[in-house]
Amino acid sequence: MTGVQTCALPISVSKGCFAQTLKDYVNMVDQQQRGAGMAIQDLVSGKSQDVLPVVTAVADADMSFKLLIGVRNKVIEAYKQTMNMQI
Repeated sequence: MTGVQTCALPISVSKGCFAQTLKDYVNMVDQQQRGAGMAIQDLVSGKSQDVLPVVTAVADADMSFKLLIGVRNKVIEAYKQTMNMQI
């Protein structure tokens, strides 16, 4: 082992364009947000009695959303730096 760690990504990133990869992650975050919303609705309506899966779903959706916002901010920052470069 070389000491380099790899992480398993939920979406295939092999030979795809950046725009499609970003779109896939946005869709994944959207699905997590919707799933968390459904879990909350199930808990409030009484279909589910266990709070732990709801808290976990909301926490996962929140973390994914914050990560997506961070990526968006980095992309915007890189774009602005590129636009400010002198030719």
